[in-house]
Amino acid sequence: MAFDLLWIVAGIFALIIIAMSIRIVRPVEKGVVERFGKYSHTSEAGISFIIPFVDRMIKVNITERMIDVGSQNVITKDKLNAIVDAVIYYRIKHVENSLYQVNDVRSQLTTLAQTTLRAVIGQMSLTEANENRSIINTKIEEILDKETANYGVDVLRVELQRIEPPQDVQDSMNKVVKAEQEKIAAQDLATAAETRADGEKRAFIKVAEGKKQSEILEADGHGQAIERLADAEANRVRIVNEAIQKYFKNEAQTYKALETFRDSFENGTKYVIDSRSNLVNVMSEMAGANIVPLKQKGKRGSGE
Repeated sequence: MAFDLLWIVAGIFALIIIAMSIRIVRPVEKGVVERFGKYSHTSEAGISFIIPFVDRMIKVNITERMIDVGSQNVITKDKLNAIVDAVIYYRIKHVENSLYQVNDVRSQLTTLAQTTLRAVIGQMSLTEANENRSIINTKIEEILDKETANYGVDVLRVELQRIEPPQDVQDSMNKVVKAEQEKIAAQDLATAAETRADGEKRAFIKVAEGKKQSEILEADGHGQAIERLADAEANRVRIVNEAIQKYFKNEAQTYKALETFRDSFENGTKYVIDSRSNLVNVMSEMAGANIVPLKQKGKRGSGE
């Protein structure tokens, strides 16, 4: 009976030992095993076994983690106290170094980041720092990644959350920005007014040129009309001269009578023409008609 009890106790003790020797490492962790306080090996994700009371396993998170550096005052190159806040993203790359090369990774990384921020931003003016945040992020990341290489830490990225000047400086900067915007607005307004004036000037010139061209064309037309009237008058005179040479050669009195006859038709005046006058024959020939002359009154004959 006592023998059986001994076996039972031994079995329970063995089960306890086995349970104490089993370690489960998650995929986001690595297990560092120390034997008698000395580094033994590193266990990957899964089930691992250690020797109870001899070995000790330290689990280290290897996922991406974040550190809030916190707000701090930084003196810029132009002697302004800027409030700077940043965050750092990192992960443990070598778990052994993170345990044995540095006492506390987070504390060490935070202090180093604050020092680096002051050094980098201190070489810039406040305006340059606000305009070159991406450059500051990259530069701090490179410095931290180099300085923490022995710590087994991989700095992934650094992000500046804010760079703010003191309130009085901020108010002054706001006034400067407002004045600059008002200056730009005034310049735009002046440019618009100048453009409008230039457009009106060009329009006036176009109207004047159009008026000038119209007057030139009108003068040309008037001149051409006068020229044509003169040509017509010259042609008429030529025809008249030819008619005179043909019908009234050496008979100016007859031509004058013909003009009188023309005027009588134009003015509706009636004239009595002597049948013996050459004017009747000339008119008949020119008009292509027979003009019957007025019969002269004679003495009555016995036969009449």
